[in-house]
Amino acid sequence: MHYELSTLPNGLRVITQDMPSVHSATIGAWVDTGSRDETPAEAGCSHFLEHLLFKGSDKMTAHDIAEGFDAIGARHNAFTSKEYTVYWAKLRAADLAFAVDVFGEMLQRPAFRQDEIDSERHVVLEEINMNEDDPTDVAHELFVRKLWAEHPLSPPILGTRDSVTGMARDTIAGYWGRRYTPKSIVIAAAGRIDHEELVAMIGEAFSAWDGDEISRDHVTNDAPQGVSLRTRDTEQAHLVLGNRSLKRSDDRRWAADVVDHVLGSGMSSRLFREVREQRGLAYAVHSFRLPFVETGANAIYVGTTPTQAPEVLKLIRSELDKIVASGLTQEELDRAKGHVRGSLALSLEDSNARMSRLGRNELTGIPHLSVDEVMERIDAVTIADTVEVSAAMYSGPFVLGAVGPFQPDELESYVA
Repeated sequence: MHYELSTLPNGLRVITQDMPSVHSATIGAWVDTGSRDETPAEAGCSHFLEHLLFKGSDKMTAHDIAEGFDAIGARHNAFTSKEYTVYWAKLRAADLAFAVDVFGEMLQRPAFRQDEIDSERHVVLEEINMNEDDPTDVAHELFVRKLWAEHPLSPPILGTRDSVTGMARDTIAGYWGRRYTPKSIVIAAAGRIDHEELVAMIGEAFSAWDGDEISRDHVTNDAPQGVSLRTRDTEQAHLVLGNRSLKRSDDRRWAADVVDHVLGSGMSSRLFREVREQRGLAYAVHSFRLPFVETGANAIYVGTTPTQAPEVLKLIRSELDKIVASGLTQEELDRAKGHVRGSLALSLEDSNARMSRLGRNELTGIPHLSVDEVMERIDAVTIADTVEVSAAMYSGPFVLGAVGPFQPDELESYVA
């Protein structure tokens, strides 16, 4: 994967990949801060700040930003995670200068007008309300809170109603001042990009910005076990079962991706076949990974009729036991490798996917590998590797997040 990387004198990094066959580009500002970096008084601040930066600066208002992107037919948005915040725009390559100017104002000179903070506070509270009304979101949140316990990864990204309601302007501005510095930001772009021209634009927009290096505590604690239940009289039970697993940089991540695909990431996966196709016990069932800097998790989500929940959970635990005992078959391994080849090839056609790959890897310290290098690592995965990594990923202890008409002790046996 050919890419170009430059670091400005103030520490801000610019990484690009040219796609000469397209006329568009996707640019993203990746900020090395997320919900895990907040103090209790700042709970939800990373996400609140993501909203507020679109309110602009003294020079550029929220209307200017929205109208400007709309006038050039661009798509723009942002998202917040546990470990980073990303602002992005997809637009004509000829309009990159506008995006750079907008990001320059948003990131360096947010206005933090009190009336806009108060207005956006209500928007964030509505987002929290919306998530609380979605039992799937609640089940995932219960799982995460139980799994990470007292770890910084535990609190919800959105914060709570109380924390958002009580968050003062000084708290938000103080968090921005502490966590948003040029040394904490990577600007990634993919599409029809001239690297030197983009670096010059970014240098002009950001060169006066300065700030200290930021740090993050890496925390380890014991893996918990048990059930976190929200009792609701729902037509469908929502269940998330999983456990602590591999950190982001673990060399076994290639085998982990292959095993996860076979277990529950596709329509030919074991869980889809056993739970949905053969028994008709669920419409949605899938597995997923949550890799972080010092730890990680694996989990399975399923939505099913409450009376069928015991049978579904038994099936899931049975499939986990099987994959831990013997890994994958050769046929499954070959099919999973083919899936990786195909999905990687498809992702290379999209400038947004390429930008995300560049920005995430650079920000988190993951090596930038070419397609050939990725495939070498995938092709090198053996049956023995899948046995070893399955044991590391799915041996427990287990945590279950559940929403449905259950009593507190009804589900305990399925995490034992």
